[in-house]
Amino acid sequence: MKTLGLIGGMSWESTTLYYQFLNRIARDRLGGQHSASLVLVSVDFAPIAGMQAAGLWDEATSEMVDAARRLERAGAEDIVICANTMHRMADDVAASVGVPLIHVAEATAGAIGAAGVKRPLLLATRFTMEQPFYRDRLRRHGVEALIPSEPDRAKLHAIIFDELVQGRFKLASKEAMVAIVESAVRGEHIDGVILGCTEFGLLLKPGDLPVPMFDTAELHAKAAMDFALA
Repeated sequence: MKTLGLIGGMSWESTTLYYQFLNRIARDRLGGQHSASLVLVSVDFAPIAGMQAAGLWDEATSEMVDAARRLERAGAEDIVICANTMHRMADDVAASVGVPLIHVAEATAGAIGAAGVKRPLLLATRFTMEQPFYRDRLRRHGVEALIPSEPDRAKLHAIIFDELVQGRFKLASKEAMVAIVESAVRGEHIDGVILGCTEFGLLLKPGDLPVPMFDTAELHAKAAMDFALA
């Protein structure tokens, strides 16, 4: 089994999901008392979130590159950025180390294609929905993702930063997200939903939505363990 290097803490709420997913997959595939071989650099999210909000992406990139190099020195045989938005600098991170980077959008696109979904709705931070880095990566793999209206994008962004990363899970927010999806099913004829924020899987479950749901944290973890166990 290869050792996976996780850049976590963005937020730690979803990093705990990655840890659970990775170890459960290892146990399910190998049986018995097996668990994943991992090294983790968990950053303080508050400064990172401040850089995101201020548009200081070069500074944020430096933080991710430093974390990746630390993981490589610790014995990581690949890099997993445990967040969607921070894949904005994935190419720079990958170029800074000598081990592969498992990209969350590529893992997600593969699952969407395998499911035959053609018009998925991307729910994420404003950065992930509005900037081209994420949807362009999906597009390279044949997935043309739609995004919600501006008011709905603002609502989703607030749910993430004001609630989920702080460990607050509100029924009203879950209902608001379901309403966004139902409206898009009617108006945009979407046939799937990308949970493009790793915290969204803490709030929404597959049966909550009228179309297939693609939890990026889980799909990313599966892709990482595919690599580790290859």
